[in-house]
Amino acid sequence: MKIEFAPLNIPLRRRLQTAAVLQWIFSFLALAQCCLAGFVLLALSDWWLLALLYAGWLWLDWDTPTSGGRRSGWIRSWMVWEYFRDYFPLRLIKTVDLDPKKNYIFGFHPHGVLVAGAFGNFCTEATGFSRLFPGLTPHLLMLPFWFRVPLFRDYIMSGGLVSSCKSSLSYLVSRPGGGNVAVIAVGGAPESLDARPGALTLQVRNRKGFIKLALKHGAQLVPVFSFGENELFDQMENPTGSPLRRLQVRGPHGNHSSKPATMAMNQQPHSSPSKQPATKPTAVHHGSCSAAVPRQRSFPVQLWTDSLQEVHPHRRGEAHPGHSDSESQQRRH
Repeated sequence: MKIEFAPLNIPLRRRLQTAAVLQWIFSFLALAQCCLAGFVLLALSDWWLLALLYAGWLWLDWDTPTSGGRRSGWIRSWMVWEYFRDYFPLRLIKTVDLDPKKNYIFGFHPHGVLVAGAFGNFCTEATGFSRLFPGLTPHLLMLPFWFRVPLFRDYIMSGGLVSSCKSSLSYLVSRPGGGNVAVIAVGGAPESLDARPGALTLQVRNRKGFIKLALKHGAQLVPVFSFGENELFDQMENPTGSPLRRLQVRGPHGNHSSKPATMAMNQQPHSSPSKQPATKPTAVHHGSCSAAVPRQRSFPVQLWTDSLQEVHPHRRGEAHPGHSDSESQQRRH
């Protein structure tokens, strides 16, 4: 595998952008393990009382990730996220005003390798979410497992991440007064296994849980498409049934912990423009879905896929180099 070194004359601002992205990748891949190891070492040291006090706090605070989380406006506004945004660069495109008196579910596609677009737009203020959508508070849903890791859970909650369990989503979209936005990477980790430049495979047909909860609580569905998300990483070939794909989907949580394999362990993402237009909300009727959904099982999903198709016109004239709309192959699974 060929190793390429960056030239020495790269501007300082570009180096800071690269450093911002690398620290984010470290946070995604290794920070949880470091936090867990630090907590164990603290418990075994002379400072064990601090670990005991934190364990007590952890017990009292256990349900916070499923009850709206605990964000920090200061951390969301760090300068490092502006460098992170400018590396790609990221851009959040508003196509319609959203009523802050209602609750929303933003369905994010595609997942990509590391969900860079969703993180930059909804876990930081680098792209101006609060300015574009005043009165709305975004919450990006993440696997519940990560909120059991000491210290790491507090850090990720500070950006607005919450648990992706059913009770967490229900809590957000059922709050009286509205103003909550639950952001879901609909395809989940399995969709990330097909994320590679020039390809687009979406996991949609079997992803109905968020639509059922929208029906139950009267939340509105908003499709968000991240153009350029799949261009960020080169992934090793892993066709269905291959040894690598079988290895990727194995783990303590099955497909929920699928891990993409990039071409190199230290590979940083490509500098690829990533644009996320948020289109008009799709209204679903409030009421119990236990009776309505079985008779119209495919209808809500068809509404969602139709809404996704409407996102593509917003990209005309903004096609990514080497990845035009006509070159993308969209398949729904």
